[in-house]
Amino acid sequence: MSDLDPAVILNAYCQGMFPMGMEDGRIGWYRPDWRGILPVAGFHVPERFERYLKSHPFEVRWDTDFAGVMRGCADRAETWINDVILDSYQRLHALGYAHSAEVWREGRLVGGVYGVAIGGAFFGESMFSRETQASKVALVSLQRRLKERGFILHDTQWTTPHLAMFGGREIPSRDYMRLLERALRAEACFVDAPG
Repeated sequence: MSDLDPAVILNAYCQGMFPMGMEDGRIGWYRPDWRGILPVAGFHVPERFERYLKSHPFEVRWDTDFAGVMRGCADRAETWINDVILDSYQRLHALGYAHSAEVWREGRLVGGVYGVAIGGAFFGESMFSRETQASKVALVSLQRRLKERGFILHDTQWTTPHLAMFGGREIPSRDYMRLLERALRAEACFVDAPG
């Protein structure tokens, strides 16, 4: 299989599943019993990092180098972002569903996060950092954008210490599905309307 049909990926998200590339090139589908989320309304920024944000040396952009963010996320010793995932999510981006929060410094992409938006749900996929704090700047910027634009769910799949620092937690699958159902019906818009 050279790619995944965008409709298949979008439908999977709406059913509580997500794809990941396997070492042999195949695609695995996951629906964890406990699901990581980052609360949108109750998002917490540690005081020390809030002070850092006021003077950080980065520029935050949206959707200007989606492919570059994906490649940055894939650039590690072990990755689930194989060629099928890269191609398929770039198609989702071209269709207006996949988005990137990008952190730039002196004309270089130094960090970012990408994911998929459907209704009032944002399905975070991966993040990367080439400079200290760059991925945190991307995450906080993304989270604030989601809140401002009416999103009610930020799915992180699992929770890491990095996400827990900002209030990330895991909830049972049944609670996640209820939240997902509500989020999919919500009206939210990640990008500005043209014109």
